[in-house]
Amino acid sequence: MSQAKSTTTVQPSRARFSRIARGRGTRSGPWAVVVLCILIAIFSLLPLGYVAVMTADAGWDTIVKLVFRPRVGELLFNTLALVVITVPICVVLGIAGAWLVERTRLRGHKVWAVLLAAPLAIPAFVNSYAWVSAIPSLGGVFGGVLISVLSYFPLVYIPVAAVLSRMDPALEQSGSSLGLGPWRVFFRVVLPQLRLAAAGGALLVSLHLLAEYGAFAMIQFDTFTTAIYDQFRSTFNGAAANMLASVLVLLCLLLLLGESKTRGSARYARVGAGAQSNPTRLALGGFQAPAQLGLAALTVLALGVPLFHVGRWLVAGGAEVWTRDALISSLLQTLGYGLAGALVTTILAFPLAYLVIRHPGPVGKILEGANYISSSMPGIVVALALVTITIHYVPGVYQTAVVLVAAYALLFMPRALVNLRAGLAQAPKELDDAAQALGKPPLVAFLKVTLRLTAPAAAGGAALVFLGIVNELTATLLLAPNGTQTLATEFWALSSEIDYTGAAPYALLMILLSAPMTYLLFAQSKKVAGQ
Repeated sequence: MSQAKSTTTVQPSRARFSRIARGRGTRSGPWAVVVLCILIAIFSLLPLGYVAVMTADAGWDTIVKLVFRPRVGELLFNTLALVVITVPICVVLGIAGAWLVERTRLRGHKVWAVLLAAPLAIPAFVNSYAWVSAIPSLGGVFGGVLISVLSYFPLVYIPVAAVLSRMDPALEQSGSSLGLGPWRVFFRVVLPQLRLAAAGGALLVSLHLLAEYGAFAMIQFDTFTTAIYDQFRSTFNGAAANMLASVLVLLCLLLLLGESKTRGSARYARVGAGAQSNPTRLALGGFQAPAQLGLAALTVLALGVPLFHVGRWLVAGGAEVWTRDALISSLLQTLGYGLAGALVTTILAFPLAYLVIRHPGPVGKILEGANYISSSMPGIVVALALVTITIHYVPGVYQTAVVLVAAYALLFMPRALVNLRAGLAQAPKELDDAAQALGKPPLVAFLKVTLRLTAPAAAGGAALVFLGIVNELTATLLLAPNGTQTLATEFWALSSEIDYTGAAPYALLMILLSAPMTYLLFAQSKKVAGQ
């Protein structure tokens, strides 16, 4: 009797589990999640829509008059020269540094691994402030390239080092067994495997160069972003600023297209577990000293110079620079906006990550792509879009904290999205299904199982968003409510007045806030590599 009762109790549960395991909702995902993701994608495409509408409204005659003129040609030359010179140097430095750290018997390679990633903790405009302190006459293309390379080469180094860490050493061993020397193995076997990581890093560097304002404005080097900001401040969203924004967005889209073409269709994955041995580190021999000197020189230029000059101005200012009332207020507002922006951005990214991972298909890919396109837009374009939209359609929220947090979400959502995707991919869907089969409602099962398993990834993504917000300058300058004082905006106000001693505490606090987040990014890359 008890056996029969047990059988009748278990069978419905099994049937229910089977029904859940077959999937819920449509092929593209639960309709509520899909609708929510569509709304988020529409929100993400607002800057692109703004540029398209402004360009169409201007008319062909206005476009020709404002775009095809000597000033735009000068800006185009400066911007393209900056990208064409800076990106290859960053790629060479990133690959060379990663190869020395991960593939050679470089003395102190673990220390060098951290030091080469550390420059990301120093905002580019703080780097520019330090170099102007060292060389007041610094400017032009050379000055822009110098500051850009020292600020952004870690964007190539970190992903390339991660790929080298987890690359199957059997590939190199096979090349060596065929008679290839170390250098031929590197160029014919290793370097092709770094193609995706290097191309992705180069794209990030390029987009940062197009978006950067403070670093170039400080050395009076004109690019599209600095010119757009100047036009906006003088004519308040005039046609000239909109046309320059259109050209800048076109450059961003061309970069995205170029990076997608660079990926090619080659296969980079392996079938099977691969070799279980650690890669053989090459002896540097007589190149040990030059390698150490080269890395030391790069570290001194990228870290030593900015830290030295920030410290120099702090010493010159004495204790008085720490007693300003705005310092504490700026720190608290930066923390407040950083935490609010990180929370909102992570929440908005979660439905899209869930759709892409749990219900893969073309719908999810299209909606995800909309977010990446928006994040590639410079902060000044995002700010101009939100200024125009709020003034014309929702004037009640113009220049409020809501709009500023929305701008942060548009700019930094992919940082949260990438981490959430990885976290959801590692949270087995079967556990959620099992919880529902045992009688838990879907929402309860999601909160107690999936959300808990993805919490570390969500925290990592939120930390990276926080890092971006702490160092964001352009959108904050244009959108911040009256009376807003962040570390970045106060630093910019003081340094623009040549009050370098007063700006130094703000620079130091930004570096101290950014350092843990930069280390988290570095640690995550190592975790992905299985280290």
